[in-house]
Amino acid sequence: MTQPTRITVSAVVAAPLADVWRAYTTPADIMVWNTASPDWHTTAATVDLRPGGAFSSRMEAKDGSFGFDFAGTYTRIEPHRLIEYSFGDRLARVEFADGGSAQGVTVTVAFDGETSHSEEQQRSGWQAILDNFARHVTGKLAT
Repeated sequence: MTQPTRITVSAVVAAPLADVWRAYTTPADIMVWNTASPDWHTTAATVDLRPGGAFSSRMEAKDGSFGFDFAGTYTRIEPHRLIEYSFGDRLARVEFADGGSAQGVTVTVAFDGETSHSEEQQRSGWQAILDNFARHVTGKLAT
């Protein structure tokens, strides 16, 4: 059995660490930012943010043609620093690096790739979601 490809994406969020963490882990926020393209949306999200706790996001095409649940179990939580989780037989790690008020927070997501889509497709999709996240957080602060 071969090891899955590890894919990494990151974004800098110009916001305080507490706001970044809260937006990443709050279901109401997840439903706003968790989309890779404008023709998709997240219709439901749950978070039980603790080791052994479950999470789920229902992602659907806006035209109703397709949908799926992105779900898993948290395996490690270090508040304001690290989230690790499993989803199916794959693993992911989300790191929050606070660069201070001048640098913002760098959010880095590393995840095990799958075989039904190319590495580039997976990277671009996850990057688009993370970019939406960064826009959501900075937009919330501006309002």
